[in-house]
Amino acid sequence: MLPWLITILLAITLIAVVSIVVFDSLLGSDLKETKTAEKKTLTADERVEVTSEITDIKRNLLDPDYVVVVSFAFQLDSKKAKADFDKVKDIQIRPIINRTLADMTAEELNGSKGQDALGAKLLQSINEVLPSGKVVKVDITNFFLTQL
Repeated sequence: MLPWLITILLAITLIAVVSIVVFDSLLGSDLKETKTAEKKTLTADERVEVTSEITDIKRNLLDPDYVVVVSFAFQLDSKKAKADFDKVKDIQIRPIINRTLADMTAEELNGSKGQDALGAKLLQSINEVLPSGKVVKVDITNFFLTQL
């Protein structure tokens, strides 16, 4: 009976060690990359080099009684991504912004939570169509919502 008990304990120990190694190698590297990306703060010059702006988008909302005028600053992950973003921003990015705003109501855009939700939607939608790189951050630089 003792050899069976030792075999079972060794098997359990081996499974635990393998699962820890696999967990660390698969998820640990992603967590480390996220932490290093968060710790790296950009200088003002570096931030300007990877940020692109789209200004004065005027759009009526889902409720036709409301109009929004909004400007955005998109921070990308590299200079190459910014160059590609600038090439397609008028033909791909503006239509995405227009469609997103057209599906929103004034109540959804009110307050910082509404603007954060808009930024998150745009971040996801734009990253799907970018030829290279990705958008890291979407900031609303100008926001004006009015009723007609």
